Amino acid sequence: MLNALKNGTWILVADGARALLIRNEGSATKPRFALIRRYDQENPATREQGTDRPGRTNDSTTHKSAMENTDWHQIAEDRFVHEIAQILSTAFHRHEYDSLIIAAPPTALGEMRKSLPDQIRDRVLTEINKDLTHMPLQELEEVIPKHLA
Repeated sequence: MLNALKNGTWILVADGARALLIRNEGSATKPRFALIRRYDQENPATREQGTDRPGRTNDSTTHKSAMENTDWHQIAEDRFVHEIAQILSTAFHRHEYDSLIIAAPPTALGEMRKSLPDQIRDRVLTEINKDLTHMPLQELEEVIPKHLA
């Protein structure tokens, strides 16, 4: 699987608020990552985005039920992941890459799977179920190949 990291392979390192789009400009045995673009989103906690109390509902009897709070923070994270998936889709249709590695925490990885079209999911060589967004490129050059071995 280490040969998956060939020259030109794109690597997406993302979470719900940050994404690094990287290209391997080295080889499978000596990767050299180059940052294509960094995406950031300001996403305050839900408590800072909405102050309304959760709604209540009445059924046909005298029972009342509280509705679940809206998690505005998670909604913004999901929207961000969908936007990154759209960027990947556009780049794929422009023939900018032909293979992809995705590293993201579980929630973002799940949303990414749902957001990517089948033709791109077929090009995903591997998924790394970790948040690596805070690592510098030099560390990623060491960490990502270890997950492919």
